[in-house]
Amino acid sequence: MNLLLKINKNKWILNIFIFFIILIIWQLISVCILSNSILLPSPIDVMKSLKNMFFTGEIFYHLSISIFRVLTGFFISVILGIFLGILMGLYKTIYNILNPILRFLCPIPPIAWLPLAILWFGIDEGSKIFIIIIASFFPIFTNVIHGVWQIDDKYLEIVHLYKVSTYKFLRQLLLPSIFPYIVSGCRIGLGYAWMGILAAELTSGLLGVGYLLVDARALGETDKVIALMIIIGIIGKCMDNLIVIITSKIYHL
Repeated sequence: MNLLLKINKNKWILNIFIFFIILIIWQLISVCILSNSILLPSPIDVMKSLKNMFFTGEIFYHLSISIFRVLTGFFISVILGIFLGILMGLYKTIYNILNPILRFLCPIPPIAWLPLAILWFGIDEGSKIFIIIIASFFPIFTNVIHGVWQIDDKYLEIVHLYKVSTYKFLRQLLLPSIFPYIVSGCRIGLGYAWMGILAAELTSGLLGVGYLLVDARALGETDKVIALMIIIGIIGKCMDNLIVIITSKIYHL
């Protein structure tokens, strides 16, 4: 236990040290080499921009809208990804029917769907949530179906032989076996969800963090652009940690 605490402490010290080294290098490049705050603002300028956004309250409104969109689209993707992943992983006929379609759609970038999304759902919430679903669905689905395929066929034969109920099969065998794959897919899918919403907000709409990025870029406020990128990174990391905490609690139930 003491050794573990010591390792964690050393890890924190190393992370803080690396963070300050990066800040020093960043400051030197922005001031001594580039000498142009538009190309690369200094860490001090970025911190000032962060402070201004928090004091004015501008960031909270737009960030809450982006988070709502991300969570809504991501939740739908989780349901669809797990359902289709299990269905196609267990039933070869369904896999053979749907797999060519999904493999065709998978390489298409989510942003390419935006014109159709706006046409189908309008410029408001519907189109942006649709883009998030498209962006985050495939990582979740792919991980789940691979998790189902990792289950030994002998267990499936036993379930079929003894006519185990669907509930017991799901509760006692399938879900515990694929749970790590679900968690991995959700963590990757959440990152793609943020990429999807930013792509949608950057190109359409007047609300959200993506809109703030476009507005800051148009005004030449590079410090604000970097500050927004930092906020997105922090929020994304916090949400990723939250997934890990929630799923670990569920796993030990």
